[in-house]
Amino acid sequence: MPSTDRLTEFSAVAKARSISAAARSLGIERATLSRRMSSLEADLGVRLLHRGARRLALTPAGQELSRRAAHIVADAQEAWSAVRRMDDVPRGVLRVSMVGDALDDMLIRFVRDFPEVRLELVDTSRPVKLIAENVDVAVRFGPVTTTDLIARRVDAGVDRIVVASPNYVKRHGQPTVPDDLAEHECMGARETTWPLRAGGRVPVTGRLGASESRLIRKAACAGVGLAFLPVPMIHNDLATGALRPVLRDVVGDTARVSVVFAEREYIDPKVRVFIDRAVPALEAAYGAFTDC
Repeated sequence: MPSTDRLTEFSAVAKARSISAAARSLGIERATLSRRMSSLEADLGVRLLHRGARRLALTPAGQELSRRAAHIVADAQEAWSAVRRMDDVPRGVLRVSMVGDALDDMLIRFVRDFPEVRLELVDTSRPVKLIAENVDVAVRFGPVTTTDLIARRVDAGVDRIVVASPNYVKRHGQPTVPDDLAEHECMGARETTWPLRAGGRVPVTGRLGASESRLIRKAACAGVGLAFLPVPMIHNDLATGALRPVLRDVVGDTARVSVVFAEREYIDPKVRVFIDRAVPALEAAYGAFTDC
């Protein structure tokens, strides 16, 4: 079976309609290329070229091979180009899933330092499916249990606390012990219990459950009920008084922070560089974390 090198050479001859011109473009001797074309015809058992005094022409078989070879040669060239582009220079589209503004300064520096990267943020609090949703990197709070992801742990943690709007507390009262939560509308990510800082969990019920924490936050600000949310998502609400902590020293936990990416044989340079910058930036933003 002729090699793809012969297809590349034949494509050059077919395009130039001249063995001499094709040989010059390929950087080989005319006699060598002519001999290889004759060998190709012998291997295939068909005539591909009509050699004229001044110009050659393609036979019907040559036209068919030229048409098919063009696609194969183009694919091969693109394959080599793609490999050459993997030269450890960050470039291309980088899609990152995260919530909050802890990485804002780092993201600005990243875009400035790597002009060949186009950064796209997927601002969502739900755990996205990286491969299915074409996301390269995600910042996760809590344990990472998916086996097809690699997690780079951050030496920091994020508090999750119960919050309520002043309006809700005015209408329904302030819970003073965990058991009081049974009398309240408790909103979260379809959870039926909330963690106690001393260990164990307290049962909760509520009519609004969603994997997207942003909706829960808006509902809490609107006075719909109590919400169990990560502090980075609501730090502005806490600062302005739109939300206030409820049972903060009793109900809540500290979630481990990780930067995750899909397991692949080759880590794209833009992904590797982003992770190397994101981890210390998250540690600086969320503070030192011991063990939770």
